Amino acid sequence: MFNESNPDSLILPARRRFLKQSCLGFGSVALASMLHEQRALGASPVGGDPLATRPPLFAPKAKSVIWLFMTGAPSQVDTWDYKPELQKRNGEPLPGSDAKTGFFTTSGKILKSPFGWNQHGESGTWVSDIFPHLSQHVDRMAFIHSMYLKANNHAPASMELMCGVSQPGHPSAGAWMTYGLGAENRNLPAFVVMHERRPRGDDQIWSAGFLPKTYQALTLDAKRNGVIDNLARQKVQSEAQQRASLDLLKEMNQRHLEVRPTQGDLAARINSFELAYRMQMSAPEAIELAGETEATKKLYGLDNKNCEVFARQCLTARRLVERGVRFVQIFAGKNAGGDGAVDDVPWDGHNNIETNHRACAAATDQPAAALIADLASRGLLDETLVIWGGEFGRTSDSQGSVGRDHNPNGFTLWMAGGGIKGGVHYGATDEFGYKAVENRVHVNDLHATMLHLLGIDHEKLTYRHSGRDYRLTDVGGHVIRDILT
Repeated sequence: MFNESNPDSLILPARRRFLKQSCLGFGSVALASMLHEQRALGASPVGGDPLATRPPLFAPKAKSVIWLFMTGAPSQVDTWDYKPELQKRNGEPLPGSDAKTGFFTTSGKILKSPFGWNQHGESGTWVSDIFPHLSQHVDRMAFIHSMYLKANNHAPASMELMCGVSQPGHPSAGAWMTYGLGAENRNLPAFVVMHERRPRGDDQIWSAGFLPKTYQALTLDAKRNGVIDNLARQKVQSEAQQRASLDLLKEMNQRHLEVRPTQGDLAARINSFELAYRMQMSAPEAIELAGETEATKKLYGLDNKNCEVFARQCLTARRLVERGVRFVQIFAGKNAGGDGAVDDVPWDGHNNIETNHRACAAATDQPAAALIADLASRGLLDETLVIWGGEFGRTSDSQGSVGRDHNPNGFTLWMAGGGIKGGVHYGATDEFGYKAVENRVHVNDLHATMLHLLGIDHEKLTYRHSGRDYRLTDVGGHVIRDILT
């Protein structure tokens, strides 16, 4: 769908410069061919607007994505993947366990779920009792029970989940989406990340990687509520003076860019000044919650000290997609895990799965459920894809006596809204929830499905880097059509 070149060398020997500048020179012909290809395929031409809205390849079901990242990895067998065999055979040896499922050594003995389970909705979906609010929306959700990854520690697994590969330096899903579709609202960033504490893997999880930095995320830190760094105009400068300065800077940078047409990051820097100027009026209003009704604030749980941080983030996410932001990602932070939790991986229940998951659910359940209900009431859920999940799952055998270790072999993730068929369950783990065994889904398949809902063919969303074409789905990926409307 899109394909941009990025040559490493910008200094041309005299002979090549002569050919490039001559009307029939090879450099001129190659550049013209490249620009023609880009225009034909929909990407912005070199030197053009990198955030210009680009039409999808086919009719999309979704316009925006909100990804609720449950940092630290929830246990599938204590949340959405009910396994009666765990309850029946608690303490017995786990068949197939090698006592090295995750990052540390586990006991090899089955650990039952400490939570109560009940069926909900017309779909009869089994849900742990830690989700009294989200359980009311199961008929809107499609559950993928057979997710798996290669990485088994937080940082590389988070990168694999968001970037398709576990190595640093690759673009994240939000950056790819922005590159593919451009910005819908020119006064706001197309890609926004919210966190309370930077997760392990840090900004590599939401990096623009080798894509031009135009496609990087704006990050909002919950500790600095409502503050966007380096946005406000200096008090000693009037709006007219600022506009004049930006116009002069843009003209000088544009001249510099004209003789360096392949410098994507230079174009990104030029664009960032203009975006920041436009954001000075639009962004503060978008993230300001004072205008919301008291009923809406209570729905999300802003009056509940257990979930007020995540509530504020979820409500902000709704306001952002309402205003045309393409991709919003929220990382559950230190407020989620309760006493004894590690701030940057709150769902990391190594020591005690019951106390950890009860605290994490208490901090995220009501706001996430309110987000779905609020989007639906405003007619936005049909065009907004909501994704919930962590970077992997957890073991079916115990770590210590009542904890669970990392498990990338099988875990659950759900999607709702934006073209998703509600109340369906896709794939399955074995009878103990230990490994994905039916219709296994890798993150490449998840990304292919997400892009398909946005009207993008994942095989055609490419970018040339270091002599080869890259894509979010690497060399894999299949659309999961059974969960689509």
